[in-house]
Amino acid sequence: MAQEEQVLVVERKVIEELGMFHGLQFDVDPYLEKLFTPGKLKFMPRSKAEINPDYKQLIPYVIMGCEGKYLNYIRGKRAGEKRLVGNRSMGIGGHINPVDVNPLFNQKDSREMYLEAVAREIEEEVNVETGYTDKIVALLNDDTNEVGQVHLGVVHFWQLESESVSRREQMITQLNFMTHAELNDVRESLETWSQLCLDGVKKFVQ
Repeated sequence: MAQEEQVLVVERKVIEELGMFHGLQFDVDPYLEKLFTPGKLKFMPRSKAEINPDYKQLIPYVIMGCEGKYLNYIRGKRAGEKRLVGNRSMGIGGHINPVDVNPLFNQKDSREMYLEAVAREIEEEVNVETGYTDKIVALLNDDTNEVGQVHLGVVHFWQLESESVSRREQMITQLNFMTHAELNDVRESLETWSQLCLDGVKKFVQ
């Protein structure tokens, strides 16, 4: 029998202690300091995490931009989150799972391990053949739907030197770069998190 997927979570009350929010939270430092305090993050079975709003699954959500255009794609039928299939997304990333060499976050600095996990996740999904800078620009929360209630987005902005990005993951289809205006024209096709990021994306590049 295959072992059940384990996903990285944080208790909702950890976020509530600093102030729960809706949409984008740009004052990230206090939250990140709390999140990466030893013992705050842990892994739990995904089947339990998906139905328990007392926990938030931590999801890196990487927005990639280049000269006023932003990477986006359509989530294909092979998407891990079936409730998002067919939606347009601006975010690359997904659940963080334990890896064989470092199954526990308390074995090393939590922030360092998180960033290593993000790099692995992005490398699995897309091939980035250009230089870039990476900055955590916001946290993202949306409790208005069943997906958002059990997830917390950590929004990264990657400023790319060129548009040299191609897909690796089969669930990524119709990958391209579009301007803010072009994305706004297809706003209704964007998943909720991407709509929120589109509204705040100009603050990401400041």
